[in-house]
Amino acid sequence: MTAAPVIARRTVLFADLRGSTSLFRTLGNSAATEVVMRAMSVLVPRVEAEGGTVIKTLGDGLLAVFATAVQGADAALRMHQALGDLYRQIHALGDALQAVRLNLQITLVTGEVVEVGGDCYGDAVNVGARLLDHAGDDETLINHDTLVALPQALQRRFRPLEWLHLRGRADPVQVYVLGRRSADALLTQYGTSLGTVGQHSEVLRLVVAGQERVFASDDLPIILGRSPQAQARLDYARASRVHARVDWHGGDFQLFDCSFNGTWVRLGDAGEVVYLRRGTCRLYGSGVLGLGSHPAHDPAACVLFEVVSLAETQFAPLYDGAS
Repeated sequence: MTAAPVIARRTVLFADLRGSTSLFRTLGNSAATEVVMRAMSVLVPRVEAEGGTVIKTLGDGLLAVFATAVQGADAALRMHQALGDLYRQIHALGDALQAVRLNLQITLVTGEVVEVGGDCYGDAVNVGARLLDHAGDDETLINHDTLVALPQALQRRFRPLEWLHLRGRADPVQVYVLGRRSADALLTQYGTSLGTVGQHSEVLRLVVAGQERVFASDDLPIILGRSPQAQARLDYARASRVHARVDWHGGDFQLFDCSFNGTWVRLGDAGEVVYLRRGTCRLYGSGVLGLGSHPAHDPAACVLFEVVSLAETQFAPLYDGAS
């Protein structure tokens, strides 16, 4: 006889190894499967060590549930650490796979779920799955109910991403991202004292609707879009409220598209234009971002950017025009 469904409050964890599809195309089935299996072999034990139950593995990802948000958050942090440790071991041993790396995205959503037959369903599960579309490389995204259930010391490691409209869901969701900090970047606004900075510290300059702002790594993540709360606000019809996000990761400024219409990125005055649709791109040098439209087609969609080393003593003007 089938067990009766149980409705309970749980923290749902989704994890996804981004980049596995391209691995199968470039490495072949055998080598790519080895990479994914080695990565999964260090992730699953971290879930179980924190008291979580793995509901299912999804090839290059997994779904798990926890009784508390603290257990889920601890597992997420340990999963990121475990995957990083694995790649450091591979590199130290001179493994043939040392040039290969997958990026881990994790979402944690606390809410009501329906547990039946070893599986779970419900709004928290749906929201967690949809949030994976918005997670950047090696990020953890959580909802508000998860945040408030964490101790303050852990809450401070997350920063708000504003309200996100998720595919297939009418109501927006307040989302927070696990932040990455760099203590050597102190500049928060153009013209502010730089303080003591490292030789290789960098800041990101943006010109949006004629207004220039400068962001250091400590200011990130920042949101670009139509929302009044966006740090870089562009009132353009084809831009989404939360159109794109810039974060600091691995010593670089990373742009992640969160939009419906996509983001075009052009590096340099005449560089190749890259189209992002829920993808990530490293920002370097200078260029143009087209929020919802190709930068050559509509100047109103354009955001100028430049990555500047704080070792420089002068800020050169960004080039004029977007076409």
